[in-house]
Amino acid sequence: MKTLLKEPLLHFLLLGAAIFATYGLMPTHGATDQERVVVTQGRIEALATAFGRTWQRPPTVEELDGLIRDYVREEGSAREAIALGLDKDDTVIRRRLRQKLEFVSEDLAAQAEPTEDQLRAYLEAHPAAFRVAPRFTFRQVFLSPERRGENLSRDAAGMLTQLRQARADPNALGDSLLLDRQFDAIPADDVVKQFGEQFAARLAELPTREWQGPIPSGYGAHLVFVIARTEERLPPLEEVRDGVRREWANARRRQANDEFYAALLQRYTVIVEPPKPDKLAQAR
Repeated sequence: MKTLLKEPLLHFLLLGAAIFATYGLMPTHGATDQERVVVTQGRIEALATAFGRTWQRPPTVEELDGLIRDYVREEGSAREAIALGLDKDDTVIRRRLRQKLEFVSEDLAAQAEPTEDQLRAYLEAHPAAFRVAPRFTFRQVFLSPERRGENLSRDAAGMLTQLRQARADPNALGDSLLLDRQFDAIPADDVVKQFGEQFAARLAELPTREWQGPIPSGYGAHLVFVIARTEERLPPLEEVRDGVRREWANARRRQANDEFYAALLQRYTVIVEPPKPDKLAQAR
Protein backbone atom coordinates (compact mmCIF):
# COMPACT_ATOMS: atom_id res chain seq x y z
CA MET A 1 0.00 0.00 0.00
CA LYS A 2 2.87 2.36 0.84
CA THR A 3 4.41 1.66 -2.56
CA LEU A 4 1.09 2.34 -4.31
CA LEU A 5 0.66 5.65 -2.49
CA LYS A 6 4.04 6.78 -3.75
CA GLU A 7 3.14 6.02 -7.41
CA PRO A 8 3.06 9.34 -9.49
CA LEU A 9 0.37 7.98 -11.78
CA LEU A 10 -1.99 7.59 -8.85
CA HIS A 11 -1.37 11.19 -7.83
CA PHE A 12 -2.19 12.35 -11.38
CA LEU A 13 -5.46 10.37 -11.47
CA LEU A 14 -6.58 11.68 -8.10
CA LEU A 15 -5.83 15.28 -9.11
CA GLY A 16 -7.73 14.86 -12.37
CA ALA A 17 -10.73 13.40 -10.56
CA ALA A 18 -10.76 16.33 -8.13
CA ILE A 19 -10.68 18.88 -10.95
CA PHE A 20 -13.45 17.06 -12.84
CA ALA A 21 -15.63 16.91 -9.72
CA THR A 22 -15.10 20.59 -9.00
CA TYR A 23 -15.98 21.57 -12.61
CA GLY A 24 -19.12 19.44 -12.39
CA LEU A 25 -20.29 21.37 -9.36
CA MET A 26 -19.89 24.76 -11.09
CA PRO A 27 -23.11 26.35 -12.52
CA THR A 28 -23.43 26.48 -16.29
CA HIS A 29 -24.62 29.60 -18.06
CA GLY A 30 -25.08 28.26 -21.58
CA ALA A 31 -22.91 28.94 -24.63
CA THR A 32 -20.80 32.09 -24.78
CA ASP A 33 -21.12 34.58 -27.58
CA GLN A 34 -18.02 33.06 -29.15
CA GLU A 35 -19.74 29.66 -29.19
CA ARG A 36 -23.02 30.95 -30.67
CA VAL A 37 -23.64 31.54 -34.36
CA VAL A 38 -26.76 33.68 -34.76
CA VAL A 39 -28.18 34.09 -38.24
CA THR A 40 -30.33 37.21 -37.98
CA GLN A 41 -33.19 38.17 -40.26
CA GLY A 42 -31.04 40.99 -41.59
CA ARG A 43 -28.31 38.51 -42.55
CA ILE A 44 -30.86 36.24 -44.26
CA GLU A 45 -32.22 39.20 -46.25
CA ALA A 46 -28.67 40.15 -47.26
CA LEU A 47 -27.98 36.58 -48.46
CA ALA A 48 -31.21 36.55 -50.47
CA THR A 49 -30.47 39.98 -51.96
CA ALA A 50 -26.97 38.92 -53.05
CA PHE A 51 -28.42 35.78 -54.63
CA GLY A 52 -31.01 37.86 -56.50
CA ARG A 53 -28.38 40.22 -57.90
CA THR A 54 -26.42 37.28 -59.27
CA TRP A 55 -29.25 35.17 -60.66
CA GLN A 56 -31.86 37.91 -61.32
CA ARG A 57 -34.49 36.08 -59.22
CA PRO A 58 -35.17 35.38 -55.54
CA PRO A 59 -33.88 32.07 -54.11
CA THR A 60 -36.17 29.13 -53.52
CA VAL A 61 -36.70 27.77 -50.01
CA GLU A 62 -34.12 25.04 -50.63
CA GLU A 63 -31.63 27.52 -52.08
CA LEU A 64 -32.08 29.87 -49.13
CA ASP A 65 -31.50 26.98 -46.72
CA GLY A 66 -28.30 26.22 -48.62
CA LEU A 67 -27.19 29.85 -48.39
CA ILE A 68 -27.78 29.83 -44.64
CA ARG A 69 -25.85 26.57 -44.21
CA ASP A 70 -22.93 28.00 -46.20
CA TYR A 71 -22.96 31.16 -44.08
CA VAL A 72 -22.93 29.13 -40.84
CA ARG A 73 -20.00 27.06 -42.13
CA GLU A 74 -18.17 30.20 -43.20
CA GLU A 75 -18.76 31.88 -39.85
CA GLY A 76 -17.62 28.82 -37.93
CA SER A 77 -14.56 28.36 -40.11
CA ALA A 78 -13.61 32.04 -39.79
CA ARG A 79 -13.91 31.98 -36.00
CA GLU A 80 -11.89 28.78 -35.73
CA ALA A 81 -9.19 30.12 -38.05
CA ILE A 82 -8.93 33.31 -35.99
CA ALA A 83 -8.80 31.29 -32.77
CA LEU A 84 -5.91 29.28 -34.23
CA GLY A 85 -4.15 32.50 -35.25
CA LEU A 86 -4.31 31.69 -38.97
CA ASP A 87 -5.05 35.35 -39.73
CA LYS A 88 -1.72 36.46 -38.27
CA ASP A 89 1.08 37.51 -40.63
CA ASP A 90 -1.05 36.78 -43.72
CA THR A 91 -0.35 39.46 -46.32
CA VAL A 92 -3.55 38.84 -48.28
CA ILE A 93 -5.75 39.10 -45.19
CA ARG A 94 -3.93 42.20 -43.92
CA ARG A 95 -4.36 43.96 -47.27
CA ARG A 96 -8.03 43.01 -47.41
CA LEU A 97 -8.63 44.38 -43.91
CA ARG A 98 -6.86 47.59 -44.87
CA GLN A 99 -9.05 47.91 -47.97
CA LYS A 100 -12.23 47.44 -45.95
CA LEU A 101 -11.08 50.06 -43.44
CA GLU A 102 -10.32 52.50 -46.27
CA PHE A 103 -13.75 51.84 -47.78
CA VAL A 104 -15.30 53.10 -44.55
CA SER A 105 -13.46 56.43 -44.68
CA GLU A 106 -14.02 56.76 -48.45
CA ASP A 107 -17.77 56.16 -48.07
CA LEU A 108 -17.97 59.04 -45.61
CA ALA A 109 -16.14 61.30 -48.08
CA ALA A 110 -18.30 60.18 -51.01
CA GLN A 111 -21.49 61.32 -49.30
CA ALA A 112 -20.73 65.00 -49.90
CA GLU A 113 -21.77 66.65 -53.18
CA PRO A 114 -19.53 69.41 -54.56
CA THR A 115 -20.87 72.90 -55.05
CA GLU A 116 -20.37 74.88 -58.23
CA ASP A 117 -17.77 77.02 -56.49
CA GLN A 118 -15.82 73.94 -55.36
CA LEU A 119 -15.78 72.48 -58.87
CA ARG A 120 -14.75 75.77 -60.41
CA ALA A 121 -11.99 76.20 -57.83
CA TYR A 122 -10.73 72.68 -58.49
CA LEU A 123 -10.63 73.31 -62.24
CA GLU A 124 -8.66 76.52 -61.75
CA ALA A 125 -6.26 74.83 -59.34
CA HIS A 126 -5.56 71.87 -61.70
CA PRO A 127 -5.64 73.33 -65.24
CA ALA A 128 -3.11 70.84 -66.65
CA ALA A 129 -5.46 67.92 -66.02
CA PHE A 130 -8.26 69.44 -68.14
CA ARG A 131 -6.44 71.59 -70.69
CA VAL A 132 -7.47 70.83 -74.28
CA ALA A 133 -4.50 70.18 -76.55
CA PRO A 134 -4.10 72.03 -79.88
CA ARG A 135 -5.84 70.45 -82.86
CA PHE A 136 -5.03 70.62 -86.55
CA THR A 137 -7.06 70.19 -89.71
CA PHE A 138 -4.73 69.90 -92.70
CA ARG A 139 -3.97 68.22 -96.02
CA GLN A 140 -0.62 66.79 -96.98
CA VAL A 141 1.15 65.61 -100.14
CA PHE A 142 3.98 63.15 -99.52
CA LEU A 143 7.26 62.98 -101.41
CA SER A 144 9.35 59.86 -100.93
CA PRO A 145 13.16 60.39 -100.60
CA GLU A 146 13.78 56.82 -101.76
CA ARG A 147 11.82 57.29 -104.94
CA ARG A 148 12.89 60.84 -105.84
CA GLY A 149 16.44 60.92 -104.50
CA GLU A 150 18.32 64.08 -105.55
CA ASN A 151 15.26 65.40 -107.40
CA LEU A 152 13.16 65.68 -104.26
CA SER A 153 13.72 69.43 -103.72
CA ARG A 154 13.11 70.21 -107.41
CA ASP A 155 9.93 68.09 -107.51
CA ALA A 156 8.67 69.62 -104.29
CA ALA A 157 9.17 73.16 -105.62
CA GLY A 158 7.32 72.33 -108.84
CA MET A 159 4.39 70.72 -107.04
CA LEU A 160 4.20 73.60 -104.57
CA THR A 161 3.88 76.07 -107.45
CA GLN A 162 1.09 74.04 -109.05
CA LEU A 163 -0.79 73.75 -105.76
CA ARG A 164 -0.53 77.44 -104.95
CA GLN A 165 -1.78 78.33 -108.43
CA ALA A 166 -4.54 75.69 -108.16
CA ARG A 167 -3.33 74.07 -111.36
CA ALA A 168 -3.30 70.54 -109.95
CA ASP A 169 -5.42 68.22 -107.83
CA PRO A 170 -3.59 67.50 -104.52
CA ASN A 171 -4.89 63.94 -104.58
CA ALA A 172 -3.16 63.38 -107.92
CA LEU A 173 0.24 64.59 -106.74
CA GLY A 174 2.93 63.04 -104.60
CA ASP A 175 3.79 59.46 -103.64
CA SER A 176 1.79 56.81 -101.84
CA LEU A 177 1.94 56.61 -98.06
CA LEU A 178 0.04 54.55 -95.52
CA LEU A 179 -1.43 57.70 -93.99
CA ASP A 180 -4.45 59.79 -94.88
CA ARG A 181 -4.06 62.79 -97.15
CA GLN A 182 -6.37 64.86 -94.94
CA PHE A 183 -6.70 65.00 -91.14
CA ASP A 184 -9.61 66.66 -89.38
CA ALA A 185 -9.19 68.19 -85.90
CA ILE A 186 -6.40 65.79 -85.01
CA PRO A 187 -4.82 66.44 -81.55
CA ALA A 188 -1.23 67.59 -81.49
CA ASP A 189 -0.17 64.45 -79.60
CA ASP A 190 -1.50 62.28 -82.42
CA VAL A 191 0.36 64.39 -84.98
CA VAL A 192 3.57 63.72 -83.04
CA LYS A 193 2.85 59.97 -82.97
CA GLN A 194 2.22 59.77 -86.72
CA PHE A 195 4.62 62.34 -88.17
CA GLY A 196 7.14 63.13 -85.43
CA GLU A 197 7.87 66.10 -83.16
CA GLN A 198 9.61 68.19 -85.83
CA PHE A 199 6.61 67.96 -88.18
CA ALA A 200 4.17 68.83 -85.36
CA ALA A 201 6.26 71.84 -84.32
CA ARG A 202 6.32 73.20 -87.88
CA LEU A 203 2.60 72.57 -88.25
CA ALA A 204 1.96 74.88 -85.29
CA GLU A 205 3.87 77.69 -87.02
CA LEU A 206 2.57 77.49 -90.59
CA PRO A 207 0.10 80.07 -91.89
CA THR A 208 -3.37 78.76 -92.65
CA ARG A 209 -5.01 78.43 -96.04
CA GLU A 210 -1.74 78.34 -97.95
CA TRP A 211 0.36 75.45 -99.26
CA GLN A 212 3.75 75.28 -97.53
CA GLY A 213 6.73 72.96 -97.62
CA PRO A 214 8.51 70.79 -97.90
CA ILE A 215 8.08 69.84 -94.19
CA PRO A 216 10.27 66.90 -93.04
CA SER A 217 8.85 63.96 -91.11
CA GLY A 218 9.95 60.48 -90.19
CA TYR A 219 8.75 59.28 -93.60
CA GLY A 220 10.23 61.93 -95.87
CA ALA A 221 8.93 65.34 -96.99
CA HIS A 222 5.42 66.80 -97.17
CA LEU A 223 3.68 69.72 -98.76
CA VAL A 224 1.11 70.91 -96.22
CA PHE A 225 -2.07 72.99 -96.37
CA VAL A 226 -3.33 73.94 -92.89
CA ILE A 227 -7.09 74.37 -93.08
CA ALA A 228 -7.71 75.23 -89.42
CA ARG A 229 -5.90 75.22 -86.12
CA THR A 230 -7.23 75.53 -82.57
CA GLU A 231 -4.85 76.66 -79.86
CA GLU A 232 -4.40 75.00 -76.50
CA ARG A 233 -7.07 76.19 -74.07
CA LEU A 234 -8.62 75.63 -70.68
CA PRO A 235 -12.27 74.73 -71.30
CA PRO A 236 -15.07 76.23 -69.20
CA LEU A 237 -16.54 74.18 -66.36
CA GLU A 238 -19.72 73.49 -68.32
CA GLU A 239 -17.67 71.62 -70.93
CA VAL A 240 -15.75 69.35 -68.55
CA ARG A 241 -18.08 69.17 -65.53
CA ASP A 242 -18.19 65.36 -65.33
CA GLY A 243 -14.42 65.02 -65.44
CA VAL A 244 -13.88 67.75 -62.87
CA ARG A 245 -16.44 66.21 -60.52
CA ARG A 246 -14.81 62.79 -60.86
CA GLU A 247 -11.34 64.14 -60.10
CA TRP A 248 -12.69 66.27 -57.24
CA ALA A 249 -14.27 63.17 -55.70
CA ASN A 250 -11.03 61.18 -56.09
CA ALA A 251 -9.05 63.96 -54.44
CA ARG A 252 -11.55 64.12 -51.59
CA ARG A 253 -11.27 60.36 -51.04
CA ARG A 254 -7.48 60.58 -50.95
CA GLN A 255 -7.68 63.46 -48.48
CA ALA A 256 -10.13 61.51 -46.30
CA ASN A 257 -7.77 58.52 -46.28
CA ASP A 258 -4.79 60.70 -45.34
CA GLU A 259 -6.73 62.32 -42.49
CA PHE A 260 -8.04 58.94 -41.35
CA TYR A 261 -4.54 57.43 -41.16
CA ALA A 262 -3.15 60.54 -39.49
CA ALA A 263 -5.75 60.21 -36.73
CA LEU A 264 -5.36 56.45 -36.55
CA LEU A 265 -1.59 56.46 -36.18
CA GLN A 266 -1.79 58.94 -33.31
CA ARG A 267 -2.90 55.98 -31.21
CA TYR A 268 0.34 54.10 -31.92
CA THR A 269 4.01 54.60 -31.28
CA VAL A 270 5.79 53.80 -34.53
CA ILE A 271 9.34 52.49 -34.21
CA VAL A 272 11.30 51.72 -37.37
CA GLU A 273 14.44 49.76 -36.67
CA PRO A 274 17.38 50.73 -38.89
CA PRO A 275 18.34 48.01 -41.39
CA LYS A 276 21.55 46.15 -40.90
CA PRO A 277 24.50 47.45 -42.98
CA ASP A 278 24.87 44.13 -44.78
CA LYS A 279 21.22 44.25 -45.84
CA LEU A 280 21.70 47.73 -47.27
CA ALA A 281 24.68 46.52 -49.23
CA GLN A 282 22.63 43.66 -50.68
CA ALA A 283 19.82 46.04 -51.66
CA ARG A 284 22.27 48.20 -53.62
